[in-house]
Amino acid sequence: MKILVIGSGGREHALVWKIKQSGLTAKIFCAPGNAGTAMLAENVGIKADDIQELLLFAEKEKIGLTVVGPEAPITSGIADIFEKRGLKIFAPSKQAGMLEGSKIYAKNIMKKYGIPTAGFEVFDNADRAKEYIRKKGAPLVVKADGLAAGKGVTVCASIDEALAAVDEAMVEKSFGAAGDRILIEEMLSGEEASILAISDGKNKIILDSSQDHKRIFDADKGPNTGGMGAYSPAPVITPALLKRIEKEVVNPLIKGMAKEGSPYKGIIYAGIMVTADGPKVLEFNARFGDPETQVILPRMNSDLVRLMLAAIDGNLSAEHIEWDKRPCLSVVLVSGGYPGNYQKGKDISGLEKISAMDGVTVFHAGTTAGGDKILTSGGRVLNVTALGKDIREAAAKAYEACRLINFEGMHYRRDIGYRAMAKTGASK
Repeated sequence: MKILVIGSGGREHALVWKIKQSGLTAKIFCAPGNAGTAMLAENVGIKADDIQELLLFAEKEKIGLTVVGPEAPITSGIADIFEKRGLKIFAPSKQAGMLEGSKIYAKNIMKKYGIPTAGFEVFDNADRAKEYIRKKGAPLVVKADGLAAGKGVTVCASIDEALAAVDEAMVEKSFGAAGDRILIEEMLSGEEASILAISDGKNKIILDSSQDHKRIFDADKGPNTGGMGAYSPAPVITPALLKRIEKEVVNPLIKGMAKEGSPYKGIIYAGIMVTADGPKVLEFNARFGDPETQVILPRMNSDLVRLMLAAIDGNLSAEHIEWDKRPCLSVVLVSGGYPGNYQKGKDISGLEKISAMDGVTVFHAGTTAGGDKILTSGGRVLNVTALGKDIREAAAKAYEACRLINFEGMHYRRDIGYRAMAKTGASK
């Protein structure tokens, strides 16, 4: 069948790469794609949020399956629109996608169905929010309710930081309408991990765990980013803990959404904080994680297309996933200045040297083809990904490959996987 993947980042390149391996795949289109997806699929010049043009294209090309990467088309209701036209699409409905589109909606769902999460209060007035902060004290977390391109969450160590975060969201309108309402949460302490699951609205399959590295600099210093690297599996998620997350988080969520009249079909991503009191949900995302997808899919031995079709058709109970036991680690190469202002159009060299490396794959994120060259076109540029017999070997292979690549202003963290190495007794 013909398959359309929507998006242009490293997540979408990884999806195209995995979908290409399926015996059910005849041809792949990627809209709009990047220089990496162009090597495996036909890029289509349609933006990821241009739902009407995507619909027309899918109908014209008789697309058998559409796979949505980013959150914007999901929260805009692309699944509902495609399904009404008889098109199969792997993405949750607009209402189910509110789990990511509105942090307040997600919190209320968690509260209603007893899913463990941080205590919270909701505010639509800046003065009342500030009064609460002065009374409650720090540390606190201030979150814009809506989508804010990953920039709407501020961890505040002091009252002054929290007050400034309220001003940023509600007074200065830095996040637009996303900051009209805010959440103020207690700050959870522990270690974060990502748990993804495929759901058909009733049944689910939980994917192997992963862990992202959000901060720009080594040792988790500096501002948050979209993700500087990841690895899978995450040793912090033991088999016993995963069963607890399934029982306390995933099962209640899927059952709860069905009771709400919005059965969840697609991929659900739970950001988990492993606290002294057990797992608690930081947030839900209604899509594949980025860069988590880039380390999960290389370990998946099963047919992803078959799994997605089973989820759409409600037949997931008959499926299971086989995993490569080797860990996978990915290092994100970013443009100088990211996550702030950065330049584009920088020539990338060294990629051809990596093709001969065993177990190493480079997923493109912010890249574009410029004649016979590949140029930077985003903040996160490349995901250098490697499998290894253990986390130490995976890291060594990934960093060996990183040293072969170069572009002006290139930056990357040198400590991706450090928590896993500490837990498993490995060290670089």
